[in-house]
Amino acid sequence: ISSNARPVVLWVDTFNNYFHPETCRAALEVLEDAGFMVICSRRPLCCGRPLYDFGMLEKAKNNLRQIMSALGPRIDAGLPIVVLEPSCASVFRDELRSLFPTDERADRLRSQTFLLSEFLQDYAPGYPSSKSAMRVLLHGHCHQKALMKMDHEEALLRRLGAELQSPDSGCCGMAGPFGFQKDKFEVSQAVAERVLLPAVRNAAPDTVIVTDGFSCREQILQSTGRRAMHLAEVLKMALPRRDSPDGR
Repeated sequence: ISSNARPVVLWVDTFNNYFHPETCRAALEVLEDAGFMVICSRRPLCCGRPLYDFGMLEKAKNNLRQIMSALGPRIDAGLPIVVLEPSCASVFRDELRSLFPTDERADRLRSQTFLLSEFLQDYAPGYPSSKSAMRVLLHGHCHQKALMKMDHEEALLRRLGAELQSPDSGCCGMAGPFGFQKDKFEVSQAVAERVLLPAVRNAAPDTVIVTDGFSCREQILQSTGRRAMHLAEVLKMALPRRDSPDGR
């Protein structure tokens, strides 16, 4: 990494950290390849999304206070915070402002939070420069579509060289813990079967299924047996191999 590399904070969320650490590692490699020095918290931190969803607002606020304290110097220095999980990004971009309406650091955290696709589009225009021809079926997480939109993600995949299909799939049906609840399972499956799951089943075997949400990836895997990938993993696929002399 160049000594002139710009610092950026990578938010290592609970779900990716403990269930899909390969996503975090992929994001680290991609950000470094794009020319950034990646900083991660030395202690596990959680945005409190599950607590917030179940109405445990004081506990959720305590989590957010811990985050603003632990990342305080980075936030105050104006460093971008790159978030991999859309539901975490929505906490920082939306709920945080409601819970701490007069807190200046909370406002800075909100404005400095980016999804990986947003960050690369804004801070590394032209990235990636390499191409990797592939067919991609892209599904957007509900929080991502509602608050951040899908434009950055689609543009990045097209720049990568992907033949992109983005069906109007709505919600995957998992909706956090909703689809895991016994009495909600049939509704969850009905929502997913409306568009998303048939599209995944009908996709060619070499089509890469891409969705950034942990819940979405779980719904797809458990309902179709196909593993969906995070954008970070797809971008990593296009990186030069580090174990070969010519980088191929």
